[in-house]
Amino acid sequence: MHSYLDLHLHLDGALTPAMAKELAALQNITLPVSNDESLKKLLTVSPDCESLNSFLECFALPLLLMQTPAGLRETVRLVGDHLLSQGLIYAEIRFAPQLHTALDMTQEDAVKAALKGLEETALKANLILCCMRGQGNEKANEETLELTRRYLVPDGGVVAMDLAGAEGLFPTSRYGNLFEKARAYGIPYTIHAGEADGAQSVRAAVEYGAARIGHGVRSREDPEVMEMLKEKGITLELCPTSNRMTHAVEDMTDYPLLRYMDEGIPVTVNTDDPGIEDTTIEKEFHYMRELLGLTPEQERQLLLNAVDAAFTTDEVKDSLRRQLS
Repeated sequence: MHSYLDLHLHLDGALTPAMAKELAALQNITLPVSNDESLKKLLTVSPDCESLNSFLECFALPLLLMQTPAGLRETVRLVGDHLLSQGLIYAEIRFAPQLHTALDMTQEDAVKAALKGLEETALKANLILCCMRGQGNEKANEETLELTRRYLVPDGGVVAMDLAGAEGLFPTSRYGNLFEKARAYGIPYTIHAGEADGAQSVRAAVEYGAARIGHGVRSREDPEVMEMLKEKGITLELCPTSNRMTHAVEDMTDYPLLRYMDEGIPVTVNTDDPGIEDTTIEKEFHYMRELLGLTPEQERQLLLNAVDAAFTTDEVKDSLRRQLS
């Protein structure tokens, strides 16, 4: 089995039907459907997904199952173990604590529960806390920022912050103050940009000091932005299947992975929402081999790029490189 890394993976997008059943049983929740096939339909988007909205509908059930400390903790453990069984040697699992407060949990309770789950999986993994784009959730985002600061460690827990959500509706340019504070706190961060919105979104993220860009697939719309990424060595977290399904890229034969590599921009391949897209990191690499003729050398380079860009210590990175050699 190949060894892989995944730097861009959403916890609530990683549930399988088997996990959903286990989490429902654990919390005495009655699932809306009982058989596996119907459950899979609720959890996975159809291959001919029409829009980002129908894609986002698939998050409803996973989030319902992750509103208690036990549910969230067990989700992290289950997802970690599942990834380990697929050949992953390292993953960064991201989630938004503010999306787990529908019942009695506070954002801090959610972070603590996820950290316990992290301790219980054998996978080498870290957590990224997501702030969310939206209206009227500024206080919630401030709280996520403060929690990231409080729980930040170099490895083995919360290692970075992110901004996720509806990029087309809530432009990256609105979130300058948030990232100014993150920078002052010394928090490393990645920002979702250049997916539902164009290269100007990536430019804003770069100007805010993002170490990495979540997606960034549309960076090519502006040569200046491409140059900025290259000069600063900012890594793009590309997610091919996701980009196809959300129509971030309409013609996948023109997927810019190899172009970015040729231009000297550090890129990585990731799953984004493996449960919702019914994918694995192995499938993503296979897809790029079939579609673009990705070579073993290029594949290795992409994995080494992921090691270089990981939010972890030099010791862990050295260990990961040894595992890849």
